[in-house]
Amino acid sequence: MTLRSVHLARLQARRRLTMWQWTGDIDDAVLVVSELVANAVRHGRVVGHELWLRLAELEGGGLVVEVSDPVRAFPEITAEPDGDSGRGLLVVRQLTQELGWFHRTDVGKTVRARLAAPPPPRTGC
Repeated sequence: MTLRSVHLARLQARRRLTMWQWTGDIDDAVLVVSELVANAVRHGRVVGHELWLRLAELEGGGLVVEVSDPVRAFPEITAEPDGDSGRGLLVVRQLTQELGWFHRTDVGKTVRARLAAPPPPRTGC
């Protein structure tokens, strides 16, 4: 796991969502992937363990982004981030309907973000 993982995750997420013809905001989804993977690389790196990224389209058009790492601790989301860090999860929270995390049975945690389905197309009156 290196910072290059963030770039690769963005590319793969954009490719996958485009292949799925996902109708949501792909740029927002890629930004969520980028922030969650960057946090995992920065705070969840343990030698001999890998980072996992999972995308799943929900019935109705929503999207789930899950990033798993081997560290059980979850970085706090601060209301007033200082310096160059601490803003990523605030951005993710603003772009998603739901942001949460859970401990994995074997090792570490998974951070899960759920993006809303796109609004239905408007019909003219």
